[in-house]
Amino acid sequence: MNWYLDNVYDLNKESPYTFYVPSSEVLDKLVVDDYVKLIFVTEKAEDDGYRGERMWVQITSINGKKFKGKLDNEPHRLPLEIGDVVSFGVENICDTEYQDPNSSKWDFYFDSLVTVSEDVLEREEFNFLLRDHPNGEEDFGWSIFSGYEDDDYLSDSENFQIVSIGVILNFDDSILEFIHEPPLCAYERNDNGVFYKIDDYDWESYLNG
Repeated sequence: MNWYLDNVYDLNKESPYTFYVPSSEVLDKLVVDDYVKLIFVTEKAEDDGYRGERMWVQITSINGKKFKGKLDNEPHRLPLEIGDVVSFGVENICDTEYQDPNSSKWDFYFDSLVTVSEDVLEREEFNFLLRDHPNGEEDFGWSIFSGYEDDDYLSDSENFQIVSIGVILNFDDSILEFIHEPPLCAYERNDNGVFYKIDDYDWESYLNG
């Protein structure tokens, strides 16, 4: 079974708000004997979908942004053993033991939950969103729609999911400009692709519907 180490910067570029990468402040602290986590990936997926695993490696040498270390986990399937020497670069490090000063930002992306229609997730597009009063500590209060849903679709709760705000920001992060605006508020995308606030949104019908 052939394997390689994933490039975390490439993964973060694909999903910038849901794939965490350690900050430079953390990476600059690394010294010999520290532990870092790497993503070991198989060349081909197994029949059951297995593509590898994340494992800890103890650093044994550092040369600029190049490292060597000893595997500190027992692999589930990969042809590796604890103590095997692994060569890697800073681009392969997906986690460290250090507290990251940027962790609060990532906590927000991961832990702030929104309600989203399945149509948004399928299209990877949304054009309308509104913020009601949050229902619970992690509920961010936002409901997000593609704008193509009809009344029958909207009336079926099975057509909605609860996801982290990071999933939505991966599609379009322009909403960061107003995402912290207090409820009640509603926004819609105009013909130029820009969100504008709906000042006359019918909240009475929404709240009592």
